[in-house]
Amino acid sequence: MDKVEVISEADKSPINKKKIPNPVDIHVGSRVRLRRMLVGFSQEKLGGSMGLTFQQIQKYEKGVNRIGASRLFKLSQVLDVPVQFFFEGMPSSEISTSLGMAERDTDAFLYEFLNTRDGLELNRAFIKVRDSSVRRSIIDLVRSLGRSSNTN
Repeated sequence: MDKVEVISEADKSPINKKKIPNPVDIHVGSRVRLRRMLVGFSQEKLGGSMGLTFQQIQKYEKGVNRIGASRLFKLSQVLDVPVQFFFEGMPSSEISTSLGMAERDTDAFLYEFLNTRDGLELNRAFIKVRDSSVRRSIIDLVRSLGRSSNTN
């Protein structure tokens, strides 16, 4: 006997469908997060200076909520960057949400890495190392650790 799948009207409603954030909103939000972290603001501090909750800042940074023009302008003032900063490095308008097995764009990967706390801390610490031979040794060490973790 064939199975019949029953779909209720509630399952079809737009409320039950997860809305996927727009890639532009995700990029702008990631740039807000990057700049916030670079200047050492917490989400609470940035939200307070904007008259927003930290939850709203979280939603902006994830691209879940779109940032309006006036609010983006205010963010640029609070974070002390030109508005264009939030759009720098944005992938082309032909963004594919499903790349399949294709390699990710290197610039996008770099921005994503720098938007993590580990990436930012690693970058700050690495910049403080003045000796070029020590820097080269650090790079070699990280490469070696990366290779060994891929074989496990």
